[in-house]
Amino acid sequence: MTYKRILIGMGAIVVLVVAINLALHFGQKAHDHLHYNINQAYPVAKPFVPGEIYASTLAAIMDNELHGGFGWRPNDFYLWGPHVMADNNADRQLGIIMAVRETMRVFKDHLTKISSNEYDDNLVIADTDFRNDATKWMLPSAEHKYSDGIQHLRLYVEGLHQIPPRSRLLNQRNIELLRLFQAWTDLLGDAHAMLYQSRKTDGSPIYPWDDDDYFYHAQGYAHVMYYMMMAVKREYSQTQKTKPVVATLFDETIDPLGKAAMMKPLIVLNGSPDGLFANHRRNLDGYISEARQKMYSIREELQQ
Repeated sequence: MTYKRILIGMGAIVVLVVAINLALHFGQKAHDHLHYNINQAYPVAKPFVPGEIYASTLAAIMDNELHGGFGWRPNDFYLWGPHVMADNNADRQLGIIMAVRETMRVFKDHLTKISSNEYDDNLVIADTDFRNDATKWMLPSAEHKYSDGIQHLRLYVEGLHQIPPRSRLLNQRNIELLRLFQAWTDLLGDAHAMLYQSRKTDGSPIYPWDDDDYFYHAQGYAHVMYYMMMAVKREYSQTQKTKPVVATLFDETIDPLGKAAMMKPLIVLNGSPDGLFANHRRNLDGYISEARQKMYSIREELQQ
């Protein structure tokens, strides 16, 4: 009887662990889809103020991470922290905030200014807020600072519609777009290095429990760029009218970024090239590298 109870108890534990992991898996898949449609928020036939699609999309990305089900994971208290069960979302969010910071930095610098050192106050505050420590639990918490950053992005959008405008418009010159793609290709280069490496930087081996950390961190970059590429495509529509090939390259960049952002294997595997099991890091790297190469092509076209 005791032996039977032990078996039942062990079976119940196995079932519980499997159920928890399946719930986390499908919960993450649902969370990865940003419930924000640029074309619904800003219909193509309707005019917009330069900067509002960019800022609104960036705010929507961060709002989803704070309030989209899982909450902000990298700074959770250690008893239920990012290394307990749901670490995948924590790693993904660390990639997301890094990409948001770079995208925000470029945005802040690419506004119309009277002088070279004049910035929009709301964007300066948002940029500073997003640079708060992602793992900080309190005094101040990451959630508090990031929520404040989202609010100031929305205040920036409100200011664009005031008469006279209280916010500065996005500068839609090609040189500004070039700087954005420079920042993004640098990040994707970092992602490629994480995904393709066979050993850690100190020479130690990459263990199976390390694979998902690299995978989801790199995926966080792709998530931000996927949605922001669609926003940038709308913001810089004039450039695509004068250079139709750029419009095609935008679409060819958005496609692999979208596939990279939505990849969600049940278990991240690190199989050999000729083995039976998949190598999910290398599979993700294929999309990352394709998007990076397309961005290089966009930069070349813009420089001509």
